[in-house]
Amino acid sequence: MKQLLLVIAVAVTASLSGCKSPCRQLSERLCECQASSFDRNTCLQRAATNESTFVPSAADNQRCAELVEACDCRLIDTPEGKRKCGFARRDACDAERDAGCLADGGY
Repeated sequence: MKQLLLVIAVAVTASLSGCKSPCRQLSERLCECQASSFDRNTCLQRAATNESTFVPSAADNQRCAELVEACDCRLIDTPEGKRKCGFARRDACDAERDAGCLADGGY
């Protein structure tokens, strides 16, 4: 019985994931980068709460859609990873160069 409930929960989650905005998907991708399951769950809850409070614009959703495909937890602590996940300050980084951030790293 527990296995059946788990399968149903996974199926419902998978079917609902297509309804999430790109910014919500990016938030959830970033939550996956958390070290512990407690931190991941807290992050996911915060993402759900923030989605109902902050409505992203069409431009925000477009930017998030670009980032969600490139964001990778394995690279999150590198300058490239920060750029790909949207953590780099756009005004501080030169997209043309790999080492194009200011001395403070642009983060």
